[in-house]
Amino acid sequence: MSVIKPRIDDLLDKTENNRFLLASLASKRACDINSMLRGQHSRVLAVQDVDDITIALSGADTITMAMDEILDGDISFDHERFHDALRHSTPEA
Repeated sequence: MSVIKPRIDDLLDKTENNRFLLASLASKRACDINSMLRGQHSRVLAVQDVDDITIALSGADTITMAMDEILDGDISFDHERFHDALRHSTPEA
């Protein structure tokens, strides 16, 4: 599976070209979206027999929804906390 839309280069621009950060943001948001939609499942009678509630309700998978939100700037990260965490993870010289 590859990311076609949105383009990976455009997504990396939003995450300082850090693939790990992009994957972390997208997976966390996709889990949040999935949890939200599963909570809606109990209130939606028409789709009880559908296995993938996410696609049934939204027409898109959660990772695509998350990456679209990252590209649109709806999902971001705390730059200062991110850089502080990177400094703590590098060995002292």
